[in-house]
Amino acid sequence: MPGDTSMGGSKRGFQATLWTLVLKAKDHSQEALEELIRSYWKPVYVYIRRWGYPSEEAKDLTQGFFADLLERDFLKGVSREKGRFRTFLLTVLKRYLINESERKRAQKRGGGKAMLSLDFTRAERDFTIMPTSDETPERSFNRQWALEAMARALSTLARELEPGLFEAIKPHLAGGPAYDETAKKLGITVVRLNNLIHRTRKRYREILRAEVAGSLSDPAEADEEVRNLLDAVKA
Repeated sequence: MPGDTSMGGSKRGFQATLWTLVLKAKDHSQEALEELIRSYWKPVYVYIRRWGYPSEEAKDLTQGFFADLLERDFLKGVSREKGRFRTFLLTVLKRYLINESERKRAQKRGGGKAMLSLDFTRAERDFTIMPTSDETPERSFNRQWALEAMARALSTLARELEPGLFEAIKPHLAGGPAYDETAKKLGITVVRLNNLIHRTRKRYREILRAEVAGSLSDPAEADEEVRNLLDAVKA
């Protein structure tokens, strides 16, 4: 039965921030580099697709983009003081696509070699259900960045809750159905479920804010960045 200690405990805590990963990657940690790419590649893919590149070419360009950045040791000049990593990555991506368009040489796009096993099938499926009317590549990039941040926050929240509890209350975190059936399933009163959902929503906001703050030069801007990202996911 869920109680007051359902959240947190020994599992409570935040994941390593983006800038923690960046610093480790700057020291040539292969593990950090791979985690960095796995966490932030999908907005890059979505941006390239929104520019009109077909799926296969977008996959090639996505792999090539990160290969090119690593070959050029792009993290060497990155510092938290220079601003939001999201803005930095998008700026470098735009420059890369312009250069690729000018060069028109496929071997510069990673030489056909995959750096990591990335789930392009799922990314393409997600892309096809995104809004298409009047959406710029920049908005698509920001939308996907926001969705990935929210997914990581939900994953952290799931690890903090007791087994089965997260799946039971997840539909209620953004509104969802009436509480009666869920309360019955969990064996608690509706009032107690309401309090639990309230605490869980609050914890989710804390995790999301920490996730966002970790990508900023000034963590004090986290609330503004959360608002920006939530606006980005609105159709």
